[in-house]
Amino acid sequence: MTREPTPPPQRPREATTWWKRWWRKLPPSRQDRFATLGPLLAVLLFLCAIVVAIAYLRYEEIDREQEAVTRDVEYAQQRLRLRLLERQEQLMRLAREVDNKEISTEEFEFQAESLISQFPELIAINWVDARRNILASYASPSAPLSAQRQPGATLAANETDGSFELARDLRQPIYSRPMGEEPRLATLMLQVPLSEQGRFAGTVMGEYAIDGLMRFGVPPEIMSRYAVALMDDRERVLSGSLQSPSAVQRLLPWSAPPLEHEVPVSPVGNGLLLKAQGYRTSQDIVGNGFFWVIGALSALTVWMLLGTWRHTRRRVQAQQALIAETNFRRAMENSMLTGMRALDLQGRISYVNPAFCFMTGWTEPELVGRTAPFPYWPEEEYEYLTSRLDDELNGRSTPGGFEVRVQRRDGTIFDARMYVSPLIDPNQNQTGWMTSMTDITEPKRIREELSASYERFTTVLESLDSAVSVAPLGSNEVLFANKLYRQWFGTRGHGHRRLLDLASSQPNPVPDDGDAVDAFAGMPTDALTDAGAENAEVFVEDLGRWLEVRTRYLTWVDGRLAQMVISSDITTRRNAEIQAAQQAERAQTASRLITMGEMASSVAHELNQPLTAISNYCNGMISRVNEQRISTEELLAALDKTARQAQRAGQIIQRIRSFVKRSEPNPTPSDVAQMVNNAIELADIELRRQQVRLTPYVAARLPSLMVDPILIEQVLINLLKNAGEAIAHANRSQSERYIELRVGPRREADQDVVEFSVRDTGSGVPDEMIERIYEAFYSTKSGGMGIGLKLCRSIVESHHGRMQVKNIYNGESVQGCCFSFWIPVVSRLKSETAIQGSDPRR
Repeated sequence: MTREPTPPPQRPREATTWWKRWWRKLPPSRQDRFATLGPLLAVLLFLCAIVVAIAYLRYEEIDREQEAVTRDVEYAQQRLRLRLLERQEQLMRLAREVDNKEISTEEFEFQAESLISQFPELIAINWVDARRNILASYASPSAPLSAQRQPGATLAANETDGSFELARDLRQPIYSRPMGEEPRLATLMLQVPLSEQGRFAGTVMGEYAIDGLMRFGVPPEIMSRYAVALMDDRERVLSGSLQSPSAVQRLLPWSAPPLEHEVPVSPVGNGLLLKAQGYRTSQDIVGNGFFWVIGALSALTVWMLLGTWRHTRRRVQAQQALIAETNFRRAMENSMLTGMRALDLQGRISYVNPAFCFMTGWTEPELVGRTAPFPYWPEEEYEYLTSRLDDELNGRSTPGGFEVRVQRRDGTIFDARMYVSPLIDPNQNQTGWMTSMTDITEPKRIREELSASYERFTTVLESLDSAVSVAPLGSNEVLFANKLYRQWFGTRGHGHRRLLDLASSQPNPVPDDGDAVDAFAGMPTDALTDAGAENAEVFVEDLGRWLEVRTRYLTWVDGRLAQMVISSDITTRRNAEIQAAQQAERAQTASRLITMGEMASSVAHELNQPLTAISNYCNGMISRVNEQRISTEELLAALDKTARQAQRAGQIIQRIRSFVKRSEPNPTPSDVAQMVNNAIELADIELRRQQVRLTPYVAARLPSLMVDPILIEQVLINLLKNAGEAIAHANRSQSERYIELRVGPRREADQDVVEFSVRDTGSGVPDEMIERIYEAFYSTKSGGMGIGLKLCRSIVESHHGRMQVKNIYNGESVQGCCFSFWIPVVSRLKSETAIQGSDPRR
């Protein structure tokens, strides 16, 4: 019975099937990429393996060569060490004989000569006592002059480089550092100490030629294989030679540094170093050639694979760009709001986009292939639309398009504009006509509303009682002028320009609000050649009218920068302001007359004193002259006193006369201290009568104020008089009847001001009356007229200042009142006065 063969395992087949399924799922672009990257990776891996193998072998060779250099240098160092130790032992034996006094100086020189002749590296042997005096010496004939010393000479401190002192202190052989300015003639000194009964007795000093140590101490086989040299601790080459870096050749660009090794020469120490470099005079041409051939072949293979991969990528990118362009054009056609319709040369619809179907309500299959009349034509428009289609097929359509009415599928009608252009194929042959259709129902409605709005706007501007004109900057052309402007100035632009010139000649007032925005903010300053004031009041002689001129900058419909001027007739208001100013002047004069009338008794009493004094002086002088009992000096003294009293009376009368004299407001630079003194002179008469003390304080170096001094004195006199009356009505005791007048600088609303304050000890102002004390004809006094504080506040505000009042409390009881006002240091009264003075009717 035969047995059926066992089926093979299915794992490899399943793995192969899985691999095929995975490969087939990949897109063609990804398959091309993997097919290109596989060989490229294989070549790169092969190149890396070759490079790693060559580098490994090369580094192994370098390590073996470095070990050989190290071993040979250590061997040469041992040979040098043994030679130095042998010479050291011989010098120590010679020193012991000297210590034991077994030899004389002649025998010392004889043994030194035999040692030097036997060992060429020794060039001099000296016997030096403890005082550095040379007792015996022998030097080789070939020794340098610095090593040839005569007996009886003394060693200098710098000749032993400190080795003599170390041998004396340590009592053991000491080697010096290599000495000598010329590296090739450098010597090495050995100091063997001598002792006599435990005391230092000098040294046996042996000198070695470093060049001799090199020639006789280093084995010849070492010097034949390497560049050997002896160096000091400053890396100066004292004997031998080393290769320069440029002379060392490398097999590969990334080869290790040249083979070298250095060790200190014992027992000398780090002062003398033995260094050797391996010779490398040829390159491994076979190894280098093999490496570069493999590298060149691998690079060529990689370049070819990269070229194939780039070509494949370009082909894939072109395919993707074509797909993306097709999808983009299809998406653009589907998303655009303009309806597109294509007709062939026979007038049959060949293409419509979704927007056209959405506008008409018909689907693409229902429209493609249809001929006129089309289903979206209104029945009443057949004749007109047929003629338009005939013009379209014969190329007679207007470039600006034409308006048509289109009927939707549900029967509604909308307005549309159609544009027609020829449809050209890639061979430059016309295959039909392309028509674009735009729904203009809403724009048409907006245009009609704008036309109606423009008519209403024009009607409103023509009915305004202000003249409105618009002109470009720097031009006399009038872009717009309403009816009143045409009545006043005609249709030309000279009136617009004249109003701007008059407005620009007026000073620009400084706004009170610190946050006010400049009228020209955001405008191009290079174009604002005629920048007048934002608001100005001008007088036009031809019209005989006062006009308020307001200017604004705007961008005209054509993009040009233009200036609009609005002129309003303010003649009636101006006349009313002039009359109000005249009434205010009369009220101020009347207030001063009332004040002086109330102070008449005090003024009469004040004048009575100098007049009585004058009368007494005159009567006394008459009596004494009649009796002839007065000398000339006494007569002159009496006349001088009489003149001073008369002058005092005249000053009082002149001050009163200037105070009550009516005059036009005349702002001038005024001294604050002088104004305060003038006011005190007049007010102090009444205050003394009421037994009230006045304590003034005026700060030093106050600036001058641009004010009318008479008006400011009027305010101060009124406040001082009211303060005295308040104290008198409060029945204060004599110690409490006083007034403080303080004048000083202050910072208010970001400007420098001068503040005047009057503090009294009266009964204060009731809280419910503080808000009304500045009202006209309102007074807290039983016989008051109620115009004093009103005029005071008007005067202060006319000088652009502020006035305020507050009670002074001590706990809950009122202890007095404080009236204060301030005047700005930088005033605008001068410019405003100049504006008023320009009025031809004042």
